Amino acid sequence: MYSVLKKITKLIIPKRFLYKNELFFRSIFAFHYRGKEHNCTICNQNVKGFITLKGRDLLCPFCGSRSRTRRLYQVLQEKSLLKGTILHFSPSRSLYRVFKNISDINYYSTDYEDEFIAEYHYDITQIDCKDNTFDLILCYHILEHIIEDEKAIRELHRVLKPNGICFIQTPFKEGNDIFEDLSISSKEDRLIAFGQEDHVRVYSVEGLVKRLKENLFEKVVLEDFEENSYFGFKKETIIMVQK
Repeated sequence: MYSVLKKITKLIIPKRFLYKNELFFRSIFAFHYRGKEHNCTICNQNVKGFITLKGRDLLCPFCGSRSRTRRLYQVLQEKSLLKGTILHFSPSRSLYRVFKNISDINYYSTDYEDEFIAEYHYDITQIDCKDNTFDLILCYHILEHIIEDEKAIRELHRVLKPNGICFIQTPFKEGNDIFEDLSISSKEDRLIAFGQEDHVRVYSVEGLVKRLKENLFEKVVLEDFEENSYFGFKKETIIMVQK
């Protein structure tokens, strides 16, 4: 039902108007989700249940946040990292709204293909910023889209401040290698090979860690998280690299 309603809404309502008034439209749809069984860490709404999406991800009916987004926000708060100058690639609208309202951070939201709400359009392989600019970089589900991912990793290192932290996550497969084949170029073939039509590879955790270390990031920390039904968290791994 949610997916069908979302498609119809996008056909009827202009995108920019929809994004600007998203919380209002969601509040109408989400009224019957009110409850006390679960809580969203981003909008702090209590709900009787999250919306289960294709792939079993869990969506907050009020703010539209996904499991990984809610977890990321909680981790950033727990580690007191929401300060200084922050670069955020292709931000979810739920986090974008929160970060834009934090007055004591310098927030740079960027999306190269203008598919997300963002103020900048940086090419991650050639970021138009000075060296050592950012205290925190959020690079979630980005590198699997980038053909020249090693060049992108070196750019992340360049613009990160000394002792700054970059959070990285992609879809992961089992094993210790990276599955990539640049001869696979059509949307149909990429969907079959990599699981999504605009992906160009599938990392394993070990493979991505190795590639990060080969491209200037010497300090790489992994954190594995278990499911938490109350907050709608799924089991996941987050990679944090430091300059």
